[in-house]
Amino acid sequence: MRRTRLRHLGLAGLLVLGSLSAVGTLPASAAEAPSPSSSAEQPASAGLLDAMQRDFGLTRAEAEDRLAAERDATDLEPAARRAAGKAFGGSWFDADAGKLTVAVTSDAAPSTLRAVRATGAEIRTVEHSAQQLDAAKARVDRLDAPAGVSSWHVDQKAGALVVDVVEGQRADNDVQSFVKQARESGPVTVRTVPSAPQTFAAGTVGGDPYYTGNVRCSIGFSVHGGFVTAGHCGQAGASVSGWDRSYIGTFQGSSFPDNDYAWVSVGSGWWTVPVVLGWGTVSDQLVRGSNVAPVGASICRSGSTTHWHCGTVLAHNQTVNYSDGAVVHQLTKTSVCAEGGDSGGSFISGDQAQGVTSGGWGNCSSGGETWYQPVNEILNRYGLTLQTA
Repeated sequence: MRRTRLRHLGLAGLLVLGSLSAVGTLPASAAEAPSPSSSAEQPASAGLLDAMQRDFGLTRAEAEDRLAAERDATDLEPAARRAAGKAFGGSWFDADAGKLTVAVTSDAAPSTLRAVRATGAEIRTVEHSAQQLDAAKARVDRLDAPAGVSSWHVDQKAGALVVDVVEGQRADNDVQSFVKQARESGPVTVRTVPSAPQTFAAGTVGGDPYYTGNVRCSIGFSVHGGFVTAGHCGQAGASVSGWDRSYIGTFQGSSFPDNDYAWVSVGSGWWTVPVVLGWGTVSDQLVRGSNVAPVGASICRSGSTTHWHCGTVLAHNQTVNYSDGAVVHQLTKTSVCAEGGDSGGSFISGDQAQGVTSGGWGNCSSGGETWYQPVNEILNRYGLTLQTA
């Protein structure tokens, strides 16, 4: 049965963030999400807590404690980074300890160590600073990557640049040459991954889409005047339609490859709200900001194909060499699964927007890894303002 016009208008704000479910049932409305006055008592919506219990094997109390600890770690990371100064070697959330860990170089002065500890962070001594590792990665970014090299990133916990090679390709001459040149740039660890990453756009199929031509993707986050999504989903000037094929708006800016971000202006009776959809599996989640979650923090993704799944932040600032040869920089890697059509969808940690789905490998039956383009980079690039509750 077709939805009525009245129903469509009443849900337009939610539709901009992902539309209705594949079988036509209605997701929870924005009014059912927790109000700002309740956020002090509960670190996230009931739906997010349910998803973390499912995907992390936690009790409800453990999920609440973890989210509270992650929020504290996210808040103190900037101060800990400033305290470490040039000795800063990176930072990550230690889920077992429930604390932020900050790496500092072995030549750090005693006063620096005291200043970092005073923030409440744990300290780990490393050989290389974050600045040195980032410089090594920048040199590797200038190399031409063969298809057998899927990605590379700075692993601050390991104190090295990690190069991911597709299984069975390590002996390839071009791969060996790339790894050799990478080692000349700095400390390198080579890891084998099951398959090459790919973007998660999809052809026109049943589900809850936004469409650009015959391509289906997922909406990321509302901004004033529209929404942000993945760049590989459409070029600037392309028209966008919603679940019912009615006109939503137009791609105002898009970048892919090198980056994977875009923004779409909204018009024709559609409007935006600061909500990430739970697809009836979990409650909808309000968006209250975009503070960056550290490595090790929990994170969840909402997309039009596989809906809601959670995992962990694995690395920031990773360069990915997709299977079609497109290289994208400054992505964040996660252990969350995704599939075709999830591209552009929301990554959120607690109530903080993190980024839009770019691509990955695997699926939500057997597992995999997925990358997202950080939302703050998109906002800064286009001068946009995130819509928050």
